[in-house]
Amino acid sequence: MAEHQQQLHHHQQQGQQPRSHQVVKAATAATAGGSLLILSGLTLAGTVIALTIATPLLVIFSPVLVPAVITVALLVMGFLASGGFGVAAITVLSWIYRYVTGRHPPGAEKLDEARMKLASKAREMKDRAEQFGQQHISGSQAS
Repeated sequence: MAEHQQQLHHHQQQGQQPRSHQVVKAATAATAGGSLLILSGLTLAGTVIALTIATPLLVIFSPVLVPAVITVALLVMGFLASGGFGVAAITVLSWIYRYVTGRHPPGAEKLDEARMKLASKAREMKDRAEQFGQQHISGSQAS
């Protein structure tokens, strides 16, 4: 009987504990949500004010700014592309070096397997071409 009362008391405590946790979670969520909502409103107001101030300046300086922005964007894209191609080239060259020196880089097994398949297909096509040529020569001699 005492164990049953302890279990019942334990279940009551567990039932109360999630309720208090729910209240704490709701209060935290409301506080965080309200703070983010206020921050969002301040950001919107700041953006509108900055746009209002910057628009006349952008209109006045647009004949200079637009070509400058396009030039800078092209330069940045060129440098990024150049660097990317350089990294890709170094990676490929290091992979080839490791493959040639026998260190078996990742993917070398697939490359060897593909090479073997191509070689066997090439031999098969060569044999078929020789058979076709022999049949063609023997067929023209019989006529």
